[in-house]
Amino acid sequence: MKIRSITVFCQPGFPVNRLMLQQVGIFADHARKLYQENGFEVQSLRLATPPFEQFIAPVDLPLAAQSYAIEAHADGFEYISLGPVSTNTKAWEVIPQALAKSDRIFLSGNLTTPEGTISLPAARACAETIVRLSTLEKDGFANLRFCALANVPANTPFFPAAYAQPGRASFALALEAADLAPQAFSQARTFQEASELLIKAIEENAKKLEEIGNRLSKMYTYEFKGLDFTLAPYPSDAISIGRALESLGIEAFGKPGSLLASAFLTNTLDQARFTRTGFNGLMLPVLEDSGLARSASDGNLSVRDLLLFSSVCGAGLDVIPLPGDTTAEELTPILLDLAALSLRLNKALTARLMPIPGKKAGEMTEFDFAFFANSRILPVNSTPLLGKFSGNEEIKISPRKTE
Repeated sequence: MKIRSITVFCQPGFPVNRLMLQQVGIFADHARKLYQENGFEVQSLRLATPPFEQFIAPVDLPLAAQSYAIEAHADGFEYISLGPVSTNTKAWEVIPQALAKSDRIFLSGNLTTPEGTISLPAARACAETIVRLSTLEKDGFANLRFCALANVPANTPFFPAAYAQPGRASFALALEAADLAPQAFSQARTFQEASELLIKAIEENAKKLEEIGNRLSKMYTYEFKGLDFTLAPYPSDAISIGRALESLGIEAFGKPGSLLASAFLTNTLDQARFTRTGFNGLMLPVLEDSGLARSASDGNLSVRDLLLFSSVCGAGLDVIPLPGDTTAEELTPILLDLAALSLRLNKALTARLMPIPGKKAGEMTEFDFAFFANSRILPVNSTPLLGKFSGNEEIKISPRKTE
């Protein structure tokens, strides 16, 4: 298990408050050293601000992105999230310009409102943004730094979804803990044993991580928001969620039985005791997981399958390779379905979709990138929406009543 990110939440404003950045940079560097001294590898230090529209005029976003990329990096932060654009704004239009300024900058966009509505215009704007970003960098990589948000709260440490609340600086840990699942499952004879072993592994690590986090909080008076134990994988079979779920007895992830396996794993996560923030679910990023990439290549996974699994698990649709000629009109229904699922089930979901320029459905990706496993391009199987979906309404979707 590794710490993927120590994510610091603060509001340095724009122009950037240099003193604040220096202070949180000193904190983050100290936090990295403390965790590493206690046996936890720290992959990155990241900074997340409140939603940028609260302190940056949309027209100034590209300049602000460039400034943050330089100044925050000078204080030790590898990546910076400037938060999500709101649903009813024209700020969507400047997102590609801002992300073009630096590969250290991350942004996101809201499909839903705090009042529990889905914005039809926001879904269309988000889809158009994804299409524009797909040609911004080679192999569609700019979409790695952008995602659609549905019902996602502040203080989520995973990027691109991370954003801060106004107020004093705070911090949280995003964990790369997918290896805990195969280790636990390989020792178990039954589902009950598998659950107990995984809970034990999570709680043992969480206790150490929280002790250090609370020490840091007292030293710097920055609130420790907690841990996101979403089982983030790496493109190696030893750290593959797909392979871990298959080890429970599924021939290939994506085939019948996969939904139960996913629900079992997230139910186990729910039982573990630790200070929670963020998703704390099951992440199924096709290109970042060797087992999932293999299942998609073999035809066992589709976009609809992954959306179905999101109903019982984690972060939504993540790094999904799509045809390069995918249109905004084809992406919009997928984003709306994701948003509906998030509100109806009252859970946070995201979509990070990657149209790959020049690629068609069924073709293999050709990435030369250490954090990706190559897979087949998944067909979109979507058609443009008509009728009432063409309007500019915000559609109210309430959580399911249980009484």
